[in-house]
Parts: sequence; structure tokens; C-alpha cells
Amino acid sequence: MALEIVKYGHPALRHKSAPIQEIDANLRKVVAEMFELMYAANGIGMAANQVAIPLRFFILNLSGEPEEKEEELVFINPVILNRKGTCEGDEGCLSFPGLYGPVKRSGEVIIEAFDLEGQCFEFKLSAKEDDLAVRAVQHETDHLDGVLFIDRLTEAAKRAKQPDIEEHERLFLARQAAGEIEPMDVLKRKLATWPN
Repeated sequence: MALEIVKYGHPALRHKSAPIQEIDANLRKVVAEMFELMYAANGIGMAANQVAIPLRFFILNLSGEPEEKEEELVFINPVILNRKGTCEGDEGCLSFPGLYGPVKRSGEVIIEAFDLEGQCFEFKLSAKEDDLAVRAVQHETDHLDGVLFIDRLTEAAKRAKQPDIEEHERLFLARQAAGEIEPMDVLKRKLATWPN
């Protein structure tokens, strides 16, 4: 199966992801393909449901550089254990090409997850020390719960960006009407019966 980044309008982006039960060769292959796709799109993070896989994991490389393999992180079944404070900054998303806006997030988080070896790890992140990291793990964890960055835009930004958001949805529906993307009921059925 060739992976592609799904755009706003695709039901996978609003689908709550299921926990991963087993870390195997198939998962490792998907992770490698996701990193390639993310780099090709000039991204720094990607959640599984952004490639229409309804499983609870995401990838990060905050450098955005494919040659910096040591910066690649995989978060399997991530849980944010603690949130504190607030910070605000611009965010974008590979599922919304060209759309950016101010988002309020927690200023400090503790996140726990498993890596590809099945080892549990925990990061304590602070916007004071690394704003991008604390923002990215919250953004990607939100994806896994079907929450998008547009849901967290400031009220003024939501109003200002609404025409752009509607244009993203219109483009998705136009591709669907042209037969480039499967009908909505088929997409939803695939998500509900994954991996069959």
C-alpha cells in the first residue's frame, strides 16, 4: 500500500486512533515510509491517521533533515501525563498545506510512549526550553484523538482563517467528486474495519 498524506475533509483526520497491540516488521515498514513522506513534504512530524492509518502513533524529527536519523523519534501509544501553563505560537499541518495560525497550547507537558523496540520512555518538555518540541508532541497527540490544530486556533484566527479552511474542504470534495478519492462511506468503512 502506497502511503499518501490525507488532506482536510478526509474522515481519518477526525477518527480516534486505536492503540497498537504489537510492534512488528509491518509497523517498522510503515514508520520508515512515513518518515520518507514527511521529509518529502518538508514536515517535522506526522501522525498515523494523516496517512489514513487509524493506529495510535506518530513520528517526529524536529530538525526536518532526513540525514539526521538520530533526531527521529517514534511515539507509540503516547499519553500526555501532565500539562501545565500556556504558550501561544503559530502552527501549520501537512494535512492543511499553506495554512498557519496561532494556537494556544500547554507550556509544559510530560509525555509517555513506547519506541519501536517496545521500550517505554518519558519526556518532560517545556516551551521555555524547546517551544517547538512541546508544541509538536501536543499537535501530533491531538491528531490521534481526531483533534486538529484548526480546532485550537484563537477565536480571531478561526474567523480570519475560515475561508481558507473551507477552501481546503472544497478541494477535497472536488477531488472526491472527480473520482480521485473514494466516496466518504467507503473511507469511513475502511477506518472502522482496519486492517481488513
